Amino acid sequence: MAQYAIVTDLNRCVGCMSCMVSCKALNNVTVGNFWLKVLRVGPSLKAEYNHTNDVEMYYLPMQCQHCVDPECVKVCPTGASQKMEDGTVQIDKEQCIGCQACVSACPYGVRYLNEEIGIVEKCTLCQQQVEQGGLPQCVQQCGGRARFFGDIDKGIESFEAPAVVYSDERDPAVTGYANQFSGGRVTLGEQAEPFTEEDIHQVPDMGNHPSFYYILRDRDWKDGVSF
Repeated sequence: MAQYAIVTDLNRCVGCMSCMVSCKALNNVTVGNFWLKVLRVGPSLKAEYNHTNDVEMYYLPMQCQHCVDPECVKVCPTGASQKMEDGTVQIDKEQCIGCQACVSACPYGVRYLNEEIGIVEKCTLCQQQVEQGGLPQCVQQCGGRARFFGDIDKGIESFEAPAVVYSDERDPAVTGYANQFSGGRVTLGEQAEPFTEEDIHQVPDMGNHPSFYYILRDRDWKDGVSF
């Protein structure tokens, strides 16, 4: 059994919200709802500050964490919320009755009721694209090349993102941009700046064991941030 997840290098995230916008567009998410949100954490004073403007901040992409032991699955009365063999948590729309028990059980507030169809929705980790060998849309479209997708059982350094060819010359075929997708992939281990175990974080574990990881160097990780 695999455990698919996403690792985000927060030192590379620029808060462009490409992940949020592309997710919403691809999945036709209703107005006012989101499968993925980009939160700004801070500004907050640095640990050792000399002036009140000595502050730091980071952006935190937040979505379903596809937990190892998801509470949403435990409380679902119909079995609509399911833990799959690839480790993702999915919703069977034919079994969902819109009771929202899972919405209340989720500690991260990433589920919502689609009132138009009476069914709870959330991030699917682009299940259909992944099954065909693709990457989740938020990883594919990440403007800062900060997000990587893979199987935790294989180690986070094996997680992949689209490879980008960097050039100092303007490409006439792509107005205003010199950098292009190469069509290949690069791993987190190949691309990421060095990091230690202390730089690897997760959102607060409420007993559900979230599967997503975040890398943050030289900044204070706000473990108690409210979602």
